[in-house]
Amino acid sequence: EEEESLRDKIRADHERALQEAKEKLRKSREELQAEIQTEKNKVMEDLKKKDAGPKPLPPVPMPKVVGVSDGEPPEPDVKEKRDKIREMTKHAWDSYRQYGWGHNELKPLAKKGHSTNIFGNSQLGATIVDALDTLYIMGLHDEFKDGQEWIEQNLDFGVNAEVSVFEVNIRFIGGLLAAYYLSGQEVFKLKAVQLAEKLLPAFNTPTGIPWAMVNLKSGVGRNWGWASAGSSILAEFGTLHMEFVHLTYLTGNPAYYQKVMHIRKLLAKMDRPNGLYPNYLNPRTGRWGQHHTSVGGLGDSFYEYLLKAWLMSDKTDTEARKTYDDAIEAIERHLIRKSNGGLTFIGEWKNGHLERKMGHLACFAGGMFALGADGSPDDKAGHYLQLGAEIAYTCHESYDRTVLKLGPEAFKFDSGLEAVAVRQNEKYYILRPEVIETYWYMWRFTHDPKYRQWGWEAAQAIDKYCRVSGGFSGVKDVYSSNPTYDDVQQSFFLAETLK
Repeated sequence: EEEESLRDKIRADHERALQEAKEKLRKSREELQAEIQTEKNKVMEDLKKKDAGPKPLPPVPMPKVVGVSDGEPPEPDVKEKRDKIREMTKHAWDSYRQYGWGHNELKPLAKKGHSTNIFGNSQLGATIVDALDTLYIMGLHDEFKDGQEWIEQNLDFGVNAEVSVFEVNIRFIGGLLAAYYLSGQEVFKLKAVQLAEKLLPAFNTPTGIPWAMVNLKSGVGRNWGWASAGSSILAEFGTLHMEFVHLTYLTGNPAYYQKVMHIRKLLAKMDRPNGLYPNYLNPRTGRWGQHHTSVGGLGDSFYEYLLKAWLMSDKTDTEARKTYDDAIEAIERHLIRKSNGGLTFIGEWKNGHLERKMGHLACFAGGMFALGADGSPDDKAGHYLQLGAEIAYTCHESYDRTVLKLGPEAFKFDSGLEAVAVRQNEKYYILRPEVIETYWYMWRFTHDPKYRQWGWEAAQAIDKYCRVSGGFSGVKDVYSSNPTYDDVQQSFFLAETLK
């Protein structure tokens, strides 16, 4: 049916083009010249409008942000730990400032700039934008000012670079908006809006499900070559919602809100195998790719953004909450299991069976369950807080069962091995935040001191094993007492892990 309607649409487009061509041929030379002149005038008008610069953004009230500069903790040992984290942040930032300034990330051993394909071939200063809110919250205002100056003078989105829509949204638009609300500096809002306009062409697909990548200059989009049959990825197109809804509020332009609401509506209409959302969706046909469901990579932040959309709407976006609750119920039924050793884990659904493996990325879900506990249906708040605590414990075990006390990228629950990585290519730790993020939420909701202790142990392990003279590096094997470094200081290390 869909293919038929697509064929009809193409046929109609062809007919219309033919009709227009016939009408053109019937016109006299004078009429054609007049039309051409009108078009020229229109182009000139448009150019003039462009030269006049973008139209000013509507004023928005600045909320008072709580807890940004509310003094020091009373306990001396907490203050000491806090100061240590601030010192680690300063080491990471100063190293980047010295060796990688303006590059997206830093190679702390080679002491030079680093970039990955998610940022195209461009030097967009990802670490600067990503770290701004952390610097501000930690009171590192000189560093923040350096970052702001670089952004004012150098951050240009008119570059010929193919970037990941999702990564640029969360790291750049998210980073710029956070910096704007913390500091009140207009430049951050203006840059966020400039970038958002460059991302809109990614939505020009037959279904409105955006491409994974877009060229910032040409607006041409495409998908990752490795994704199932040319599909877009759930965690990518599902992790635009909060920023885009907010962009409509900031700019008065409804396009941003409409684009992401269209995604949500389309997903709501689709059949879901076992109530689960597969990780792949084809933007040409609107059909699911392979039936692989995960709360780790490829799926993770889709669920997080549903819950946070509800919270950010002051709990008025009940559609987001209901979608979240239904998804979590299916996840609990089909993906969450207890191991023989009593560890609660979240497996991955692959082609009709459950893989008993959990990724580091999925460890964020402990915090998500706790965050979503209040407001969950059927008085299940206690249940979800408990589930969050169990996931936090499992993820702590994945750290505790290594030599470095840092967790692997993925860990198994079968054949007697539990919460341990089996394959060599899953034994690395790349400064990821998800486990510490779950400790943080659990501490906030329960004030059980063990969560602070676990966070502190992780911080000490990072400082001991990942710190080098030129910054912080990921390690390739958390089970080796003498690990090799991967020589990358990820931008999210400053944006998330240290925060």
